[in-house]
Amino acid sequence: MITVNPRACTGCRDCVKVCPHAVLAMHHKKVAMVAEERCIECGACQLNCHDGAIEVTKGTGCLLVIIRDDILRRGDGGHTLATPTGV
Repeated sequence: MITVNPRACTGCRDCVKVCPHAVLAMHHKKVAMVAEERCIECGACQLNCHDGAIEVTKGTGCLLVIIRDDILRRGDGGHTLATPTGV
Protein backbone atom coordinates (compact mmCIF):
# COMPACT_ATOMS: atom_id res chain seq x y z
CA MET A 1 0.00 0.00 0.00
CA ILE A 2 1.25 3.48 -0.81
CA THR A 3 0.41 6.64 1.13
CA VAL A 4 1.15 10.07 -0.33
CA ASN A 5 1.35 13.29 1.71
CA PRO A 6 1.26 16.16 -0.80
CA ARG A 7 1.83 18.74 1.97
CA ALA A 8 5.30 17.30 2.64
CA CYS A 9 6.16 17.25 -1.08
CA THR A 10 8.55 19.91 -2.37
CA GLY A 11 7.95 19.02 -6.03
CA CYS A 12 11.33 17.52 -6.91
CA ARG A 13 9.67 14.81 -9.11
CA ASP A 14 12.20 12.12 -8.10
CA CYS A 15 9.41 9.74 -7.08
CA VAL A 16 7.67 10.19 -10.43
CA LYS A 17 10.90 9.53 -12.32
CA VAL A 18 11.73 6.27 -10.53
CA CYS A 19 8.28 4.65 -10.45
CA PRO A 20 8.38 1.73 -12.90
CA HIS A 21 4.61 1.72 -13.42
CA ALA A 22 3.67 5.43 -13.60
CA VAL A 23 1.69 5.30 -10.38
CA LEU A 24 2.60 8.87 -9.41
CA ALA A 25 2.36 12.18 -11.24
CA MET A 26 2.68 15.85 -10.41
CA HIS A 27 -0.51 17.82 -9.80
CA HIS A 28 -0.20 21.53 -9.01
CA LYS A 29 3.53 21.00 -8.31
CA LYS A 30 2.85 18.29 -5.73
CA VAL A 31 2.97 14.50 -5.96
CA ALA A 32 -0.35 12.77 -6.60
CA MET A 33 -1.31 9.14 -6.99
CA VAL A 34 -2.87 8.60 -10.40
CA ALA A 35 -2.91 4.80 -10.75
CA GLU A 36 -2.78 3.05 -7.38
CA GLU A 37 -3.88 -0.24 -8.96
CA ARG A 38 -0.58 -0.38 -10.88
CA CYS A 39 1.58 -0.03 -7.75
CA ILE A 40 3.74 -3.10 -7.09
CA GLU A 41 4.94 -1.77 -3.73
CA CYS A 42 8.59 -1.87 -4.78
CA GLY A 43 9.43 1.13 -2.58
CA ALA A 44 11.47 3.05 -5.17
CA CYS A 45 9.37 6.17 -4.70
CA GLN A 46 9.81 6.16 -0.92
CA LEU A 47 13.55 5.52 -1.16
CA ASN A 48 13.95 8.51 -3.47
CA CYS A 49 11.67 10.90 -1.58
CA HIS A 50 13.94 12.99 0.63
CA ASP A 51 10.96 14.93 2.00
CA GLY A 52 9.15 11.97 3.59
CA ALA A 53 6.06 12.58 1.45
CA ILE A 54 5.64 8.93 0.49
CA GLU A 55 5.25 5.83 2.60
CA VAL A 56 5.11 2.33 1.13
CA THR A 57 3.88 -0.56 3.21
CA LYS A 58 5.16 -3.59 1.41
CA GLY A 59 2.62 -6.29 0.81
CA THR A 60 2.15 -8.77 -1.97
CA GLY A 61 2.45 -6.31 -4.86
CA CYS A 62 5.82 -7.49 -6.18
CA LEU A 63 4.88 -11.12 -5.70
CA LEU A 64 1.69 -10.71 -7.72
CA VAL A 65 3.65 -9.17 -10.59
CA ILE A 66 6.17 -12.01 -10.55
CA ILE A 67 3.43 -14.64 -10.61
CA ARG A 68 1.49 -12.86 -13.36
CA ASP A 69 4.60 -12.42 -15.50
CA ASP A 70 5.54 -16.08 -15.02
CA ILE A 71 2.08 -17.21 -16.16
CA LEU A 72 2.17 -14.90 -19.19
CA ARG A 73 5.70 -15.98 -20.10
CA ARG A 74 4.73 -19.66 -20.10
CA GLY A 75 1.62 -18.96 -22.12
CA ASP A 76 -0.13 -22.03 -20.74
CA GLY A 77 -2.44 -20.34 -18.27
CA GLY A 78 -0.14 -21.34 -15.42
CA HIS A 79 -0.48 -25.08 -15.88
CA THR A 80 2.56 -27.29 -16.13
CA LEU A 81 2.03 -30.39 -18.22
CA ALA A 82 2.78 -33.65 -16.46
CA THR A 83 4.80 -36.25 -18.32
CA PRO A 84 5.36 -39.85 -17.36
CA THR A 85 8.70 -40.65 -15.78
CA GLY A 86 11.25 -42.10 -18.20
CA VAL A 87 9.63 -40.69 -21.33
